[in-house]
Amino acid sequence: MRTSMTGTELRIWIRIRGRQLDGWKFRRQQPIGLYFVDFYCPAARLIVEIDGPTHGFDRQWAYDLRRQAWLEAEGYCVLRIGTAAIDEDVLNAVATIRATLREREELGFARKPLRRLRRHLPINGEELANP
Repeated sequence: MRTSMTGTELRIWIRIRGRQLDGWKFRRQQPIGLYFVDFYCPAARLIVEIDGPTHGFDRQWAYDLRRQAWLEAEGYCVLRIGTAAIDEDVLNAVATIRATLREREELGFARKPLRRLRRHLPINGEELANP
């Protein structure tokens, strides 16, 4: 897991975080099984992977294929976008993510509504009275 993002990842993240993309919530550097994925939308079970130049090498490519096969076997949809495509046209890359989300929605995955702050939070099975 990385604590910092590449410039290309940041260009995508600032456009999808905070439910900016049609209300879909994304997380970054999300652990799933033994793996960490770049971006994850839990409601759509969509993983967005940003492939940099190192992903073209045989060893990395083989790892990516094994990882993607495992994720898909677990029911996730994996969308891979190359850094060159993002650097060339970030809005087109975001449009690709949006189109994939629409496909997922047609399959029955739904955006979860925004949560409202609960007034009563359980603590050891007890409710707080107007915190």
